[in-house]
Amino acid sequence: MIDAVLFDLDGTLADTAADLGAVLNRLRSEAGQVPLAAATIRPHVSKGVRGLLGIGFSLAPGDDRYAELHQRFLAYYGDSLCVATTLFEGVPGLLASLEAEGVKWGVVTNKTSRYTLPVMEALGLVRRAACIVSGDSSPRPKPAADPLLLASTLAGAPPARCLYVGDDLRDMQAARAAGMGAIAAAWGYLGDGPPLEKWGADAIIHSPEELTGLLR
Repeated sequence: MIDAVLFDLDGTLADTAADLGAVLNRLRSEAGQVPLAAATIRPHVSKGVRGLLGIGFSLAPGDDRYAELHQRFLAYYGDSLCVATTLFEGVPGLLASLEAEGVKWGVVTNKTSRYTLPVMEALGLVRRAACIVSGDSSPRPKPAADPLLLASTLAGAPPARCLYVGDDLRDMQAARAAGMGAIAAAWGYLGDGPPLEKWGADAIIHSPEELTGLLR
């Protein structure tokens, strides 16, 4: 029996790559560099600003210019949070199905609440979610178990009766650490690490609709 399904946000519930990629390419343009193709940017979106500055400028935290570009990235993104962002195809139907069956759902993301809540609001999901846990909601972000355990408490669902659905290896690691079922979303960004077949997920689903079959 599953009481709650928890979702990663970027790359699992919502396709935010276009908006985040536009910010990265704005920074590159300001630096006199050519834009990167969407297909180049997309796999790095789940790693947040760190991953995007890595692919866009070959920078890591602690490098010269990283802090300055990080600040500018967040400022630009804050002004354009939900221009092209949409729910992935099949997600609206999945959420409606969960609600109809009395299964709670929520979001656990490493995106900070300053950006998570406006995106969720723009997508019309804030008042429907049983919980919204952001990267600054708990002491440690994913892949630590902390945010998933907080979501479990807020949703009123024991971890063993929760599924966590995500599109990155750290999502599966966090689910395992929290004692939840780990479901890999193959339609997501997937990162540039090991293939998702190596993530140790309990199941790999290729469309949101497939999740309902796991609940029966």
